[in-house]
Amino acid sequence: MSRKVGVISDTHGILRPEVLDILRTCDHIVHAGDFDNGSVLEELEDIAPVTAVRGNNDWSSWASRLPRQLTFTLDGVKCTMAHKREDVSWDLQGVQLVVFGHSHQYFEEQIHGRLWLNPGSCGWPRFRRELTMAVLTLDGRQIQVQRVDIKP
Repeated sequence: MSRKVGVISDTHGILRPEVLDILRTCDHIVHAGDFDNGSVLEELEDIAPVTAVRGNNDWSSWASRLPRQLTFTLDGVKCTMAHKREDVSWDLQGVQLVVFGHSHQYFEEQIHGRLWLNPGSCGWPRFRRELTMAVLTLDGRQIQVQRVDIKP
């Protein structure tokens, strides 16, 4: 049975209605940091289970419970995540999916047999970049990625 996972990052205090509509169809949410406030995390947790890391703009006490880097498994897919790509663990043994954010630019590429994914930003448009997120379909150890462009 397949499972849908919404992958977002750099929301910077805003959850757009179109993003929420997509996330409501997902079984799990992965957030690669820069929430900017705890209410975003709380709203996401009301939708589905959330796996998240702290970003460089997550300074308040609510964010102290979030790790800077995290390795976890979703439906048999071993994943690792950090807000900044350079903070990703060097220990990628068995990892199939690497998630990161920070640049606000969508990135999806197979590197040395694993998928590296930056969903971009789906919060405020910054640096003249488009708003994006990703939806993963996990089926066994298979990963299908759908890039989602959000119109501001």
